[in-house]
Amino acid sequence: MAASCCPSHGRFCLILLLAGAAVASSGSRAAALGAEGSSDVKLHVDSACLTPQEHKHGAAMGTRMPIVHQHGPCSPLTDKHGKPPSFEEILAADQRRVDYIHRRVSETTGQVRPKRAEPSAPPVQLQPASLASSAASANLPASSGNALGTGNYVVTIGLGTPEERLTVVFDTGSDTTWVQCQPCVASCYRQKEPLFSPAKSSTYANISCSSSYCSDLDISGCSGGHCLYRVRYGDGSETVGFYAQDTLTLASDAVKEFRFGCGEQNRGLFGQTAGLMGLGRGKTSLTSQAYGKYSGVFSYCLPATPSGTGFLDLGPGAPAANASLTPMLTHKGPTFYYVGLTGIKVDGRALSVPDSVFSTAGAILDSGTVITRLPPKAYAPLRSAFAKAMADLGYKKATATSFLDTCYDLTGVQGKALPAVSLAFQGGASLDVDASGILYMVDMSRACLGFAPNNDDTDVAIIGNTQQKTYSVLHDLGKKLVSFAPGAC
Repeated sequence: MAASCCPSHGRFCLILLLAGAAVASSGSRAAALGAEGSSDVKLHVDSACLTPQEHKHGAAMGTRMPIVHQHGPCSPLTDKHGKPPSFEEILAADQRRVDYIHRRVSETTGQVRPKRAEPSAPPVQLQPASLASSAASANLPASSGNALGTGNYVVTIGLGTPEERLTVVFDTGSDTTWVQCQPCVASCYRQKEPLFSPAKSSTYANISCSSSYCSDLDISGCSGGHCLYRVRYGDGSETVGFYAQDTLTLASDAVKEFRFGCGEQNRGLFGQTAGLMGLGRGKTSLTSQAYGKYSGVFSYCLPATPSGTGFLDLGPGAPAANASLTPMLTHKGPTFYYVGLTGIKVDGRALSVPDSVFSTAGAILDSGTVITRLPPKAYAPLRSAFAKAMADLGYKKATATSFLDTCYDLTGVQGKALPAVSLAFQGGASLDVDASGILYMVDMSRACLGFAPNNDDTDVAIIGNTQQKTYSVLHDLGKKLVSFAPGAC
């Protein structure tokens, strides 16, 4: 018998939104869940897109830009004749990203972990952009250090004078912004929009090798006095080019002399995006470069479904009245946004997990990781409590898929509640996961708990974008705080 949807039970009443194949987050027919207070489960074709206009909040509030799912109908990159990635491909890419984050965290915190071998690559020779007659070239080290795969939410920016519109992944787990540029020395992956042309911009300039900005890069080289950058991914994907500066346009705001990578040799699995916008905490990130304009403050809201629209806000402003605050633990390490995860609840009941499990692993918020990863000693009781609650509600189990091991068949489901899941953080903050973020939908016959265990209890926990849906997640570098405000988009 279905449990009551009374709020005191901590459970959601659901409307099942059956999205079309072109907008499904898994790339195949899928459903997304939204808590709307209904006691009935209804099917609804959700393929329309109503994208709000970019606008300024005013001087005190900064700038707002729409965020959309890369493969949803609101995306400028949507290709009616193209095939979005399958859920297997999405989860495989997600695991590669998690592996990288764990390696990077272990290296920057002094932990020792075995490293996976990465594909080797020869040094790359480049012709400096906007110096067509120059014969200067240089070798850039093939050893890339670390790099990060792209996520699945995008924003549209302007670059150059006059500006060229480019759709890029926004990524809180990366620092350096880069786009593909003309000319492509060796190769460029396919993108939907025209490549950025430095020669057409009156405000473009290469960064000098002698500039302190060049030394801000994790990996740099030099060619004819011009700074080179390289970002290389664990699967062999990479972007190589010149570290440059130009005017960046965000809605109606202009960030002059913004430093970015102008990629002239790019290969790999980046979808059809023009590149990546880094919102990490490092020196090369947009957050740091535009600190004088936006005070190191930004927030975003990820929509509940691929056909929805969220937002990216840049600039200071008080957290929403319904927001809960937690400290940003900047001493933990560079780039990433560390927070103190302290507990998990299912249906309002705290799981029995020792405090040391969370404190040993630590936790970060990440916009690009899809599935939240937890220490095994925290995931096991979550899985057990959730499975029991689902069994009590009469849900039919389904086969596991990839690293998602707790799955259910929702075919024909009508009028059932869904167990609530809540994450607790230092300072008393909580993230009561929206219904759209509790289950990861493969299709109607397979909906899986949207959490997974790390390989080891010492691996950092990662709060993924599935669990952040519909929340305004504010990052304030100056005040060193993060806030969560539900129901923002």
